[in-house]
Formats: sequence, C-alpha cells, structure tokens
Amino acid sequence: MNASESDATQVTVTNRRAPFPAGFMRTISEGWAERPELVPPRREQADYAAARRAAVSAAFPGKRLVVPAGDAMVRSNDTDYPFRAHSAFSHLTGWASDSEPGSMLVFEPGEGGHEITLYFRERADRHTSEFYSDASIGEFWIGPRPALAGVAAELGIDTAHIDEFRAGADDLVVGTDAELTQFVSELRFVKDEYEIAQMRLAVDVTARGFDDIVAELPSAIAHRRGERIVEGVFHARARADGNEVGYATIAASGPHACYLHWTRNDGVVAPGDLILIDAGVEVDSLYTADITRTLPVNGTFSPMQRRIYDTVLEAADAAFAVAKPGVRFRAVHEAAMEVIAARTAEWGLLPVTAQEALDADNGGQHRRYMVHGTSHHLGIDVHDCAQARREMYYDGEIQPGMIFTIEPGLYFQVDDLTVPEEYRGIGVRIEDDILMTADGPVNLSSAIPRTADEVEAWVQGR
Repeated sequence: MNASESDATQVTVTNRRAPFPAGFMRTISEGWAERPELVPPRREQADYAAARRAAVSAAFPGKRLVVPAGDAMVRSNDTDYPFRAHSAFSHLTGWASDSEPGSMLVFEPGEGGHEITLYFRERADRHTSEFYSDASIGEFWIGPRPALAGVAAELGIDTAHIDEFRAGADDLVVGTDAELTQFVSELRFVKDEYEIAQMRLAVDVTARGFDDIVAELPSAIAHRRGERIVEGVFHARARADGNEVGYATIAASGPHACYLHWTRNDGVVAPGDLILIDAGVEVDSLYTADITRTLPVNGTFSPMQRRIYDTVLEAADAAFAVAKPGVRFRAVHEAAMEVIAARTAEWGLLPVTAQEALDADNGGQHRRYMVHGTSHHLGIDVHDCAQARREMYYDGEIQPGMIFTIEPGLYFQVDDLTVPEEYRGIGVRIEDDILMTADGPVNLSSAIPRTADEVEAWVQGR
C-alpha cells in the first residue's frame, strides 16, 4: 500500500507555506530500504530496575499503578524544552536520556503480583502521514524512534503501543497519588551498585568541567558578561561527556555570590572578587553531581576572603566528621551550624553568644548569614527523595548506600548593615558529594581542590 492509497484522500497535511503536492503524496512511502529488526543487548541497569519494580509491586498488592514519563513541555509556540522523563519513571524502567515522551509504566494487579507493561508510541510506519508530516514524532523531523521489541529486549520489560493504554478510575498515579509518590521517592534513599557507579561518573565529568572553567577564567574576565562564559564552558563539558547539566548552573561573581540561586549569570568576573560556581553534570543515566567551589578570580584570596573561606571549610569538615551509619541525617547540618555560630559570634557579628544562637527555640541569629540547609540527598534528582516523609529524611538515620551533599556557606549581602564593610559582598560555599559506606563517609568529589591553598594553586596554575 502506498501513501496515495492509504491516506492521500483522507489527510490534507500542510506545512507552513503550502500543501504537499500530489506527486509527493504518491511517492513518499516508496523507495525505502527494509529496516533490520535487530535485538539490542540487555542494558546494565535492567536487573536493578527490575528489583525496584518488584519492591513497588510488593508494597501495593492488588492496586493498579501508573508511572508516567511525562510529556514534552512547550518552550515557545512549536518549540519544546528538551525532554527529560520523570525521575520515578526512569528509576523504575532504566530508560533514561533516550526515553520517549508520553510513555507509561503500568502495574496491572493479578495473581501473585503485578503484570508490568511499558507503553509508548511505536516508531512511525512509513506508510502513514506521521512519518513525514508530524514534527513532534515524525522520523523526517526527529530521526528514528525506538521499536517496541528493541526496548523490551534492552530493558527486560514487556512493551505495548501507547494506543493500548487505558486509564482507570481507581489508578494510583505517581505525581497525583501521595502514597505512591512518597514510596517511590523513599525507594531512592539507598543507592544500588549501578547508581553508585553512575554517581561516580557524574562527579568525574563535573570535575573536568571545573577544570575547564579554571582554564577559561581569562576569557571570562575579558568578557562583559563573564559569568555567562563560565556557564557556557561548563555546559559544553556536560553536553560532550554527559547528557546535560543537572540543574541551572550558578556562576556568581562578586556580590552575586550572596544570592543562593543566582542563575542569571550576566555579571562581570572581576579580578579581586570571588566567583562561586555551583554546577553538576547529569550523565546519560540521568544521575547528577552537585558540586560548588568558590574561586579567587585573580588566584589569591584576600585576608578577609580567606578568613570566610576557611570557616566554611571548617564547617564542611565538621559535618563530614559526624556523618556515620546510624547517625541522624540532621546531625550533619547541626555540626556545620555549630561552626558557623561559633565563628560569627567570635567575629562580633551576633547580638548573642554562639550557644544562645544555637538554641532551638530562641536562637538562629547566625542563620542570617547561612539560611539554607547543609545537606540534601542526591541521585537521579539533584534534590533526590524530596517527596519522602520528614521522619525518613531529616530525622532518618544515615545508611550505607546513601549519597548526599555537604554544602555549608557564608553570605554577607552587599547592603547588610549588621556586618562591617569589609565583609559585605563576599559569598562562599563549598559543596561536596558524599557516599556513605559501612566504614564511613567517602567524599566522591575530594579530587577537586578544596582548601584555600589548593584552590589558589589551581587557579594560578591554569
């Protein structure tokens, strides 16, 4: 059957300028080589994803569960943002940067557990109009799409066309059902061997991205929007060796370093200032690093900059020292806060003593200079496990296999009249990615210079 027989009389597809002429419609489905039906090898992550699905199935006996990948989001008119599947969908399928928008993972209850099927749109048949005319799914526009049989082989899961998917009134759906959303979030607290390897890879690529930034600091200094140069250099590394950046890069120079989520990145990078860079590479598996370093642009910390930097490093090291299996997760933050309170009181910046500032009910004065938390879980989301219960997250115990950040900081806003002028406009954060093992914490990002002396040598040696 050719295009003129199948749909030329039914479909009047046009592009922006003119309808397709009759000759095109008669010949478009002819003259194509046969597609080889290759069976790809099973992916490394398939068995791990199967174990995760088994845990979900056991937790919800007799319930029909739906885990959507999500749809592409419009950026402007007919231009979409790059698609990234919902983290729970990717975690449970093992389908990552190459997953298809609109896919659904469905747990169908049955005897002895669930029948699990991955639904998505099969690649376009060359005898249909979508092959050449649909800019969102047509092969002429976006390239070949995956085949049902191929994905089934790679992921070790049954597949079916999305047209066969049906929604049920009693479905539990990730994103709308609180209990299911909470469970799949908490399932990610402890990472398996595959996830840990992917996190190590993400950190390694991120480290190369930081080296790239240091090497290109002269270019950033020379440009009127040097922060954008820093951002662009890191993004190039993320795209070359990974999938994307895991979140919007913060390249905050001078007073901008005091804004915790500065992502406009449109300022100058001036010698004599510090530049705070918070960046992470998301690798193809969608696991991301999250690392911050604060650099003296000219290669040398001023005495005040070094004082603040060394205090933040002291807080980070104190937090690392208390992190052990069985310790409450919030203890990591509390250890960092003890250092921040002690030093800001010592410098005469607090109206109370350090001990009073640490009082749970009436204290907190030191938090003016560090309003964020010290740690968060990390993995397939930069703020992983975010839908977990508080008693499982902040009040939960650290376990081997958990990966989390340690990221204290000090930020003295340029117009903060509570501090002497020499403090104002200085912001410092040091952030590392920590893997907990049975023997204690491992700093995955320790190879990236951390101490003031190491950072100076790093920048000066570019």
